[in-house]
Amino acid sequence: MSEITVLPVQTRKERQIFLTFPWRIYKDDPLWVPPLLPDWEERVDPQRGVFFKRGVADFFIAWRDGQPVGTICAAEDRQSNIERDEHEGMFGFFNFIEDYTVMVALLQRVREWAHARGLNSLTGPYNLDYEDSYGILVDGRDRPPVLMCGHTPPYYLDFVERYGFQPARGDNIAFAVDLRQELEASQQVRRLAERVRQRGRFTVRSADLAHWQDELEKIYILLNQALSHLPDFRSWPREVVFNSLAPFRKIVDPDLVLFAQDGERTVGWLPGLPNLNEAFIHVNGLRHPWDYLKLAWYMRRQRRQPECLTIKSVLVSQEYWGSGVAILLFDEMYRRARQRGYKWIDGSLTSDDNPNTPALGARFGAQIYKCYRAYRIQI
Repeated sequence: MSEITVLPVQTRKERQIFLTFPWRIYKDDPLWVPPLLPDWEERVDPQRGVFFKRGVADFFIAWRDGQPVGTICAAEDRQSNIERDEHEGMFGFFNFIEDYTVMVALLQRVREWAHARGLNSLTGPYNLDYEDSYGILVDGRDRPPVLMCGHTPPYYLDFVERYGFQPARGDNIAFAVDLRQELEASQQVRRLAERVRQRGRFTVRSADLAHWQDELEKIYILLNQALSHLPDFRSWPREVVFNSLAPFRKIVDPDLVLFAQDGERTVGWLPGLPNLNEAFIHVNGLRHPWDYLKLAWYMRRQRRQPECLTIKSVLVSQEYWGSGVAILLFDEMYRRARQRGYKWIDGSLTSDDNPNTPALGARFGAQIYKCYRAYRIQI
């Protein structure tokens, strides 16, 4: 068999090959939602990508007989390593044909990159983002992924574990709640929420888009307060939170972005977003000018009746755990989503070792429908 050569991306043409390589892997996969190329182009650009404010990254393509057969990104989040006193590298944009030797060649190149920088472990896959489309799909191939969730072929899981990677943390799971029928579990939650309302201590309000920067500051504080108990927690830099959430201002229904208040203090946040992947799956990653026309048509249609509302996070300050704040937020979201005609709610992603969210989902009668896994290996 011909030799595999893994070379750095250096030219504009090579960068285009790197970014569009997934189309070779997923061209016949009806569940794949192509990434939006303009977003990926910005993400990998050292002048524009948010990651490069805190870290470094290089990009590689595996070649055989003059043809690309795989891609990988090697990265170091220097800011996180300093804060956590670690020497860990990351890999991402991890795509390869169904050939184990190609994957081995890609990972060997990243290991060399990491070793030269004094790093002692690798974790991933993360596409220069800890929240968007990370991990490898372990279970759940009955429907396309929702917004900010990924999709991988079955052989990725087999190859990565054969290589010796171990889970970096608990598996990341996605829940589904069917809104088309009233479940006994949701009725029980409604009764609990009503008791919390009757106490009169907490209120739930909609997002104030006119003061969006102030809302983002509240979310930033909550993120670092509410999630610090997780075993693999990385503190959220302010600029990452603001940049990540800025685009959502254009698409959210403010009445489905909920804040819980204890008087003047914001103690909880539950955002519901329309599942734009229902449109993105049809627009080919915006690779061509005419794809933008398709996107405009699908976006107009989905404003009338999206099927899925996706919840990407639930945040409650730790001193308010057990107070009923989370129950109040979920009950209000459930009621408002049904009123607007959504068919189901996605809750993604949460770690299965999170002590609170999976239990809360079970209370609502939610079913786990997808599972992803991030990996780590010592080098």
